[in-house]
Amino acid sequence: MTKHSVIRRTCWALGLATVGAASLLLPDAGPGGDTAHAATPAARTQATAAPDRDGDAAAGRARRGPLVVAHRGASGYAPENTLAAARAADEAGTVWVETDVQRTADGELVLVHDTTLARTTDAEEVFPGRAPWNVADFTAEEIDLLDAGGWYGAEFAGEPVPTLEEFVRELAGNGQKLLLELKSPELYPGIEAEILAELDDEGWLDERRPGDRVVLQSFDAASVRTVHELAPRVETGFLGTPAVGDLAAYAEFADQINPRHTTVTAAWVDAVHALRGPQGRPLKVYVWTVDDGARAVELARLGVDGIISNVPDVVAAAVRR
Repeated sequence: MTKHSVIRRTCWALGLATVGAASLLLPDAGPGGDTAHAATPAARTQATAAPDRDGDAAAGRARRGPLVVAHRGASGYAPENTLAAARAADEAGTVWVETDVQRTADGELVLVHDTTLARTTDAEEVFPGRAPWNVADFTAEEIDLLDAGGWYGAEFAGEPVPTLEEFVRELAGNGQKLLLELKSPELYPGIEAEILAELDDEGWLDERRPGDRVVLQSFDAASVRTVHELAPRVETGFLGTPAVGDLAAYAEFADQINPRHTTVTAAWVDAVHALRGPQGRPLKVYVWTVDDGARAVELARLGVDGIISNVPDVVAAAVRR
């Protein structure tokens, strides 16, 4: 695994520290995303539409339907949060890819959903005495020894846990874009600045308009606010379903409000769209995790801006019919 200079990262973070990061007490967002399940690929349908930028957002959604995002890569077809999953999303014609980032014991940014390595790697076999196999307890070199694909299928045996650097380079090569979730950032103080430094190094923050290429999101409201304060031009998303009366507080630092699909109504979506986020554009709603075409159509009729799916080609085909 490639490592960046800790000194450079620290200096970058200190340079931004004068901005400050205010904490925010807001309602509990609830648990994390759903677990991916394997599925049979549908006809590959291009899902390349860009998010609405200005003006009549509702008309834009009506013309093209919701943006479809590959959940942890196309994790219905390949092991989640791996380079293979990013390639599967590309093969499915999906431009936007969602993934989860955490930090190793020695400061590397790696892509894992759970805070432990047990479910999606062979850590229990390789390191039998290291229970509960927390991501934060392993070095990058140790994690590089793990198989992150064999649990999913024999054809993926040996697939490694990628670093954030490796993943964004894969996306760049495919012409894809990134929806990045900060997973349990309370376990990794300062990770917001480190992620921004990594993305900046790789050229991902050189956007003409915020949200053209990268969005950072989290269930942790304070972490989302920190990202916004450190890098005001980076588009951000809050994961959860705040009460309508609380939405204005989130709009101070979040450009997207991204709930579980079972929690939304047309009235709630309208209430979100009625507010403008820190970039001065109407707030957007991306729902997760939807693998059923009929449900995707229902959500499109509610006016959601994006749908996050393990099988993005299935959802894209349904909402574009």
